[in-house]
Amino acid sequence: MKKFPFITLPQSLLLLRVSTALIFLAHAVVRILLDGSVAQFATYLNNKGLVYGMTIVWLITVFEIIGGIGMALGYLTKWFAAGFIVLLLVGIVLIHAERGWFVGEHGSGGCEYSYILIIALVVIAAGDGRNRG
Repeated sequence: MKKFPFITLPQSLLLLRVSTALIFLAHAVVRILLDGSVAQFATYLNNKGLVYGMTIVWLITVFEIIGGIGMALGYLTKWFAAGFIVLLLVGIVLIHAERGWFVGEHGSGGCEYSYILIIALVVIAAGDGRNRG
C-alpha cells in the first residue's frame, strides 16, 4: 500500500486524539463562559426528570475539562475515551435521538455528530494512547 504523502498513521492518530480531546474541552469551557449556559443545561436535565441537574452538569463539565486535557496529553486515554463514549451515549438517549439523525441542514440537534465522535473515540481507544507521530 502506498504511503499517504504528508502524514503518517501515527501522526494521524495523534491528530485525531488531540483534536477530539479539544472538542470536549472547548465544549466545557464555552458552557462555563456563556452566562446562563450551565443553569440552562441543568434546567433542561431537571425537565427531563433527572434530579440534581446542576450537580450533573458540573460533573459533566469537570469531566470534559479533565478528560479533554488528559486525553490531549495522552494520559489515561482509553479511560477518558470510554467515559466520553458513555457521556455521548447518554446524550443520545436523553437529548439527540428524539431530534432525529441530522444535526444541522436537515435536522436540529440529532445524533449524527455524537455518533461520529463515538467512532473517533473507539479508534482513539484502540491506539496506544500516546501516539506522538
